Amino acid sequence: MASLMVPSRPDIELADGPSDTVAALAFSPAANHLAVASWDSKLRIYDLTQSHTGQGKALISFDGPVLDCQWLKDGHNVVGSSVDKTARLLNIDTGATQQVAAHDEPIKCIRAFEVNNTEMIVTGSWDKTIKYWDLRQQSPAATVECKERVYSMDVKAKLLVVATADRWLQVVNLDSPTTIYKTVQSPLKWKTRVVSCFNDASGYAIGSVEGRCGFQYVNDKDSSLNFTFKCHRDAPVNATTKVYSVNAISFHPVYGTFSTGGADGTLHFWDKDSHSRLKAFKPVGGSITASAFNADGTIFAYGIGYDWSKGYSFNNPQYPLKVMLHPVQEDECKPRGSVKKK
Repeated sequence: MASLMVPSRPDIELADGPSDTVAALAFSPAANHLAVASWDSKLRIYDLTQSHTGQGKALISFDGPVLDCQWLKDGHNVVGSSVDKTARLLNIDTGATQQVAAHDEPIKCIRAFEVNNTEMIVTGSWDKTIKYWDLRQQSPAATVECKERVYSMDVKAKLLVVATADRWLQVVNLDSPTTIYKTVQSPLKWKTRVVSCFNDASGYAIGSVEGRCGFQYVNDKDSSLNFTFKCHRDAPVNATTKVYSVNAISFHPVYGTFSTGGADGTLHFWDKDSHSRLKAFKPVGGSITASAFNADGTIFAYGIGYDWSKGYSFNNPQYPLKVMLHPVQEDECKPRGSVKKK
C-alpha cells in the first residue's frame, strides 16, 4: 500500500481533529483512510494518501458520544456505535448513512465479520447483550446474553472475544455465533479496559486499569503459553508504585507484535513470543486513549486525550487533545530472534 509517510519524519498531528477525546481508531483495509470515533458525537474519516497531516473525507453525526468504529471488508463502508444506543453505517464515497443496529443501552463496541460469504456486524452493549446484524435486515439476526455489561470486544477470523464488567471474558466461535464457547474470569485482578485478538485468532490480549496485560490462548492445550506482565507503571517510590490504566492494545498486521498505550501517556511496542519490549516511546503529555495500525503496518495512529482515569476534577480545557500518526520503522516492530509467530 502506497504511503506518503517516510521513516525519517517525526510523529505528525492529524489536522482538524475531533473536539473531544478519541474513543476508537480504525484504518480502512483498502486505503490509508482513518476512522476516528470521538466523544464529540462524531465519526470522522480522514484521507492520509494526499497529505501527511490528513484531509477530512467524510463525517457522520450521532446523538451522543461515538464509542467505537470498524470498517467493512470493502474499505468503503464504516460503522460506528454510540451512547445514543444506535450503530450507523457511512459510505465514504456517497456520504449515504443508515442506522444498522439498536440496543436498550449505549453500544460500547462494534465489529464486522463474514459468515457464509455474507458480511455481518456484531454489537456489544451496556445492556448485557451482544447482537448480530445482517445489514440487509432491520432486526437483529440473533441476540446473546452476556455475563455483564460489555466493556470491550474484538473479532479475528472465527474468534469473537467479549470482555464484560466483573472481569468476565466470553469466547465465541463464529461458526456457532449464538453459543458461548468458553467463559472465564480475567487473570488480571482489576477492571478490563481492552481486549484484542491475536492475528492468527489463537488467543487474545487483555489490558486492565492496574497497569498489567494478559495473554490467553483459546485452546486448553496451549494454556501453558498464557502469561501476564506489568507495564505502564512508575518506578516504586518509598515502597509505593503508581500504576496506570492500559487503554489500547493493537497488533501489527505483518509481524504479530503489538503495542500498548496507557493513561501514563506512554506507548510501547512488544514481542509477546519472546516476552520482550521492542520500543518505548517518550511520554506524549496526555493519556493514550486509542490506537491502530494501517493495513500494511507502516502507519501507527494513536489518540491523546483525557480518559477519566483520575475522575472529573482532572479534566480541564488545557488537557492535550490530538490524534498522532507515527511512521513505523521495520526494526521497531519486527520480532527479535527466531520465534514462532502467533
